[in-house]
Amino acid sequence: MNNQKCSTLYQKPGGRTRIIQCIYVVGFMDLFGVSMIIPLLSHHVKALGASPTVAGVVGSTYGILQLFSSTIVGSWSDVVGRRYSLLTCLLLSALGYGLLGMSSSIALFVLARIPVGLFKHSLSICRALLSDLVSEAERPLVMGHFNAASSVGFILGPVVGGYLTEHEGGFYTSSFTCAVIFLANAGLVLMLPWSETLIHRKDTNSNNDTSKGCHDSNCRKSVLNGSHANSHRPVSPAKTEPGSRAAPHWREVSLLQPAWRQLSSVGSKIHTVASSDMWDLFLVRLLMAIAIMLYYSNFSLAMEERFSLTPKVTGYLISYSSTLGALAGFLVGPVTQLYGNNMAALLLHSTLLTCLLIFLYAAAPSVAQVLVSSTFFAISTSIGRTCITDLELQRGGVQASGTLIGAGQSVTAVGRVLAPLLSGLAQEFSPCGPPQSGSAVSAGSCRSAARQDPQMGRQGEDEEESKR
Repeated sequence: MNNQKCSTLYQKPGGRTRIIQCIYVVGFMDLFGVSMIIPLLSHHVKALGASPTVAGVVGSTYGILQLFSSTIVGSWSDVVGRRYSLLTCLLLSALGYGLLGMSSSIALFVLARIPVGLFKHSLSICRALLSDLVSEAERPLVMGHFNAASSVGFILGPVVGGYLTEHEGGFYTSSFTCAVIFLANAGLVLMLPWSETLIHRKDTNSNNDTSKGCHDSNCRKSVLNGSHANSHRPVSPAKTEPGSRAAPHWREVSLLQPAWRQLSSVGSKIHTVASSDMWDLFLVRLLMAIAIMLYYSNFSLAMEERFSLTPKVTGYLISYSSTLGALAGFLVGPVTQLYGNNMAALLLHSTLLTCLLIFLYAAAPSVAQVLVSSTFFAISTSIGRTCITDLELQRGGVQASGTLIGAGQSVTAVGRVLAPLLSGLAQEFSPCGPPQSGSAVSAGSCRSAARQDPQMGRQGEDEEESKR
């Protein structure tokens, strides 16, 4: 066993496939349960006697907590492993939704939102776990399928939640149902075949000084504790091209280690990401998040004022777009193969298409043009989200996938804070103000996205050299 190295860990096909399929189910059930509650929150807090201002402050509590906790929890999952961090998030989220089902006052409602705001990061950890289980070539396909499964849950959840609210105590029933769903997800994660995922391959390059061996018992203990499979894998030489920065090597800390050591490791990971050269990718994510939220911010009101559509017809249009967005997750794999896994070029083209579609929606003279723009908008945004996540993992390395995905969610949370403010200002001038602002913001993101494409970067350098 001394000749075996665990610098590269591989997954048994059977165990890996079962885990991936179970994670799809977890993603579906997660958003299915959450979407049962989201449409009812504002009505319930007003029913408790809150004024519109208080309701707004209470509603923003969740977003603020998510903003600060996303990166920390994601980094913590890199430190102690996916299994324990995912179980912790699911159980504490179930506690929050259970308290929500007992909320008979504003104070209890706010208390119930605290554990959910701090630990509702199960989807982020699921994405990090999927990135640990698959290769870079498979990652866009698997991420696309996971996003599709989650989106289907988000579409079906409001239907069930609306049905339950028609009965007496419907909100409380929906909240307890959501808590049960999260408990079921925790049970599913607990029963995942973690012990079947690890096999060892004899190191074919035993003279490579960059790879470090470890004892078989230690490696197996790492995986049984939920540590991700790629944590001991060195950066592939193919990624360390001239001029590029190699992904950092991350050390894991066991869950049994003292809290101060876990916090120290979390802080080290966050500091490394914060001081990295990934801010251009985070800028693309932020600008696109703001643009997409501006597109949807006053959609119903704009359809009524511009085309005299009833809320019922507008609801059908939104459901149609949401369904296409879910199905678009299955297109990510084929489109990625079409681009030869050049995610930078795919991100640039999807960003350009999104910018154009927002502009066409803002200038649409008829409902038919709105329908066409909504169709392709759902597809382009779904592909774009997968692209930006994949590029973040390529740039930072899968060893820090939890930290990177958490940081990305924090950036998106900033967009959720800024978008309503920009939307309110833009609506003062025109019903088309928010999408017009979104078109301008997305145009700015196109420039940042162009910097991610090596071909565009070389063209820019050639132009500068010719000017000189």
